[in-house]
Amino acid sequence: MATSLLTLLDDIATLLDDVAVISKVAAQKTAGVLGDDLALNAEQVSGVKAQREIPVVWAVAKGSFLNKLILVPSALLISVVYPPLIVALLVVGALYLCFEGFEKVFHKLTHSKDNKNTVSDNDLEKELADSDVDLEQFEKDKIKGAIRTDFVLSAEIIVIILGTAKDEPFLNQVLTLSLLSIAFTAGVYGLVAAIVKLDDLGLYLHNKGLKNSNDVLRKLGGVILKSAPLLMRSLSIIGTAAMFLVGGGILAHDIHFLHVIYEQVEHWAEHAHSIASLTLPLLTTLVIGILAGSAVFGGIKIVKKMIPTKAK
Repeated sequence: MATSLLTLLDDIATLLDDVAVISKVAAQKTAGVLGDDLALNAEQVSGVKAQREIPVVWAVAKGSFLNKLILVPSALLISVVYPPLIVALLVVGALYLCFEGFEKVFHKLTHSKDNKNTVSDNDLEKELADSDVDLEQFEKDKIKGAIRTDFVLSAEIIVIILGTAKDEPFLNQVLTLSLLSIAFTAGVYGLVAAIVKLDDLGLYLHNKGLKNSNDVLRKLGGVILKSAPLLMRSLSIIGTAAMFLVGGGILAHDIHFLHVIYEQVEHWAEHAHSIASLTLPLLTTLVIGILAGSAVFGGIKIVKKMIPTKAK
């Protein structure tokens, strides 16, 4: 009896040790996608009223957990039944990301051209507060958009993890996918919540410094207050770029002729200057993402024009 218990405990310890090793490798491989995921989600929830930021982040986080609940068993099932389907679905998701990124850029450029000005997040918040816009619907649209984007990024993360653990026993794959999915989702949305509430932290420190005559707190609060809008604007740009980079990266690795081009660029980069060796592959995926996004965007526009609209 005692021997059986010790054997069981030893098996569990070995299993957990194997899962920890796989998880470490998978976390390293998904680090770039997680960074993009963070930037994208922080950008997606910008523009909502300050008091609604955390509820919106929480709603998106719940949607992300639901995405993982769908994707993890689906990925495991597909990997057993028909593995090539995972790549096909990933390519479709990549094209969607590229399209969404291009649509954002196109809308921003045409909007700026038509109106001669751009609207900041603060201006948008004031406009929403002063207008008859349905704030509840606005939030719902933000949340739905963020969850859709999260679905694609989550799918890529899960496929990367699954690829890392493909030679492991099935139980190890299940545990690794499940644990990392929970950890990544909690980590990403915890950071998103912290980022969107930076301005509140800055205001709190500034006011506390004034109240207690503490110059250090007051100045620190002032620095955070000044840097928070810059960070959010930066994340908006980074988030859009991340759509092209993530989508273009998937296409560059999973579509044969694009992969040949990407490998050639990597070969050139290996013999180039240290800066070029880092930027050339990145620029290649960015260009692929932009071209793919423009192609899908143009295709959808053409199809819409070809479909006759119903007379009112």
